[in-house]
Amino acid sequence: MEKTSETFTNKRIPISIRKEVETALSYFPDLKNVPIEFKFKEKLERSFMQAQPEFSTVFNKPKRRRYYIFISSSFNIEGEKFTIDTVPKDVLIGWIGHELGHIMDYLHRGSLNLIWFGIKYIFVGKHIREAERAADVFAVNHGMGDYILETKNFILNHTSLSETYKNRIKRLYLSPEDILQLTQELAPSEKISS
Repeated sequence: MEKTSETFTNKRIPISIRKEVETALSYFPDLKNVPIEFKFKEKLERSFMQAQPEFSTVFNKPKRRRYYIFISSSFNIEGEKFTIDTVPKDVLIGWIGHELGHIMDYLHRGSLNLIWFGIKYIFVGKHIREAERAADVFAVNHGMGDYILETKNFILNHTSLSETYKNRIKRLYLSPEDILQLTQELAPSEKISS
């Protein structure tokens, strides 16, 4: 089990990714008092990272819930293995920012709405697209556009990944063009400060 640090209130962060997590968290002042544990898992289904509320706190008020961001220490995409150590730091920060965007989305949902959201995410394919794009929008609106763009470009420009996989990413997430447009639409005075 990896050692964790607790430099942010109510945060448990593996030491190996502390800098990246703290950088991403700095863009989300609304999450300062929200309990979040960043936790490595051996394998996650269909993703590199996954944000979710702790089930026992789902019926708490949104800011009193506890959340997890599960991180796969290594993951395979079409036979190619990626690890935390081989992913560029800015890409990792962008990925974490995207997951924090999910938590921001969860904070706007009551308990029953959050449960319904989870059921739709699991069983309704088109809902995945809405949820993933909403997380990207939250991250970009919090000033993380450059990091989210790095993450998308890392995936979409990775030559060994198939067009089928890249098309899935294009279908489910904001495109680099969408991210640039959102970033440009945010005037400096409108960006949420850290």
